[in-house]
Amino acid sequence: MKRARYGVISSLAADRTPQSVLIAVAITHDFEIVFDTLTNTRKNCNLLARAACSVVLWGGGEQTVQIDGNAFEATGAVMERYREVYFDTWPDGRNRLSWVGITHLVVRPRWIRAIDFDHSPPMIERHPEPQSRCRIGRSGCGS
Repeated sequence: MKRARYGVISSLAADRTPQSVLIAVAITHDFEIVFDTLTNTRKNCNLLARAACSVVLWGGGEQTVQIDGNAFEATGAVMERYREVYFDTWPDGRNRLSWVGITHLVVRPRWIRAIDFDHSPPMIERHPEPQSRCRIGRSGCGS
């Protein structure tokens, strides 16, 4: 997961329609996702109003990480710590601090699933493990 530099984040608009966008990411030691955005973007407005979101990270090959979590905008010294994580991955991010309306959002994971189809059989890890699943035919939803 730490290798990922890009991800797709999905949020909900006010009318509850999904909206997704590619983001440049940095990952903290606690697997939080940090990204920059402008305050007037759809994702920023959506996430500040409705924090629940999903992110898919691509680690190369057939490796992905799916995350469900909640987004927030940190402030003060906490924001500075998250920005430093971001700048370690994206040094050019410091240059964007001069942009009008630039901010950094953080996604704190509630659920993570890592999939690696480069292995045979595929490796699938979930954290935390699902408590229950519904079954439809052979495949389970919620997995």
